[in-house]
Amino acid sequence: MSEEKIIEFLIEAKKATYAAGDGELSYEKDDLSYIDSYVGDKQFAGQEIVSENDEPVWAMNYAGRVIGGGFSGDFLKEALSEVSAERPFRGPEEYASGDYLYKCEFNGDFEWFDGYEEIYLGGLMIYECLFHGGSIL
Repeated sequence: MSEEKIIEFLIEAKKATYAAGDGELSYEKDDLSYIDSYVGDKQFAGQEIVSENDEPVWAMNYAGRVIGGGFSGDFLKEALSEVSAERPFRGPEEYASGDYLYKCEFNGDFEWFDGYEEIYLGGLMIYECLFHGGSIL
């Protein structure tokens, strides 16, 4: 399957699971499946896996923590729902709503990448998360 089709599916899956806020962490369509699993709360770690015909083809690991008061999981979900084909890992480069600001940067491409995201409230950083991954064909 082409990288473009996998990215298209990954974006659809991300928007339908954690970012949708309904507690669902898996998604399937045709011969593709997506699973997001994580542990923790204020400090957490997890991974996302995309499989084709039950064979993993792409994965991402992430670990983060809440480091200040006022963290909003709803704001994080809102930012992550802005995932795009140019940045299919987490959220956009910047996203703001009210006093919250989300920032995300990465190195690499879909095949091999690492990145970092932060959330600020009133100019103070209250959340950070590291992520990395790529194709595992």
